[in-house]
Amino acid sequence: MTTDIDARLIEEGRRLFAGDWQFVWASPSIETLPPMAGLEVAFAGRSNVGKSSLINALTGRNALARTSHTPGRTQELIFFDGPDQAGLRLVDMPGYGYASAPKTQVASWTKLIHQFLQGRATLARVYVLIDARHGIKEVDQEVLKTLDKSAVSYQVVLTKADQVKKTELDKNIAETTAALARHPAAFPEVLVTSSRSGAGMPELRAAMVRLLRERA
Repeated sequence: MTTDIDARLIEEGRRLFAGDWQFVWASPSIETLPPMAGLEVAFAGRSNVGKSSLINALTGRNALARTSHTPGRTQELIFFDGPDQAGLRLVDMPGYGYASAPKTQVASWTKLIHQFLQGRATLARVYVLIDARHGIKEVDQEVLKTLDKSAVSYQVVLTKADQVKKTELDKNIAETTAALARHPAAFPEVLVTSSRSGAGMPELRAAMVRLLRERA
């Protein structure tokens, strides 16, 4: 049931993400990060889980974040700034796990991910994207452990929900929720999304508006 507060947050989220979002920075290493400003929300997940597609769906911009069917295409931390008054920055992270790149390069990206998650004071939340067709894998657990250690609040977002039958989706939601109960820094609620259909985007936008209000 949608309350008046939920409806207001959803409308604020719609307005925020209908604003002007622009690419501002790309960091191939921890030494090249942009100066800290405002609140940062990062999107982490296995290669090809749909991070860039989700950012495009959130902002209503088809080509803001570069998408690819080739795992490992995003090789840097990519920063996007919203409207000036919002004070919100989105961070598209390299995918972890399998990628069609040399192992040494993949290891370098993985190190960058873990360093960023542990040492960024302006990082307010991490959305860990999990493929709704597969659920949490062992490689996801390593990132969840890093987030638990660094005490960064995070929430799991199931992606590609439109590609799963309802019974299987419900099962994966239940299993993911049960797994998160063992992680102290995790939000207990799982967000379910589809970049293709737009499902779950209003709720995800509203969650970020709520975060901005809490940190104001």
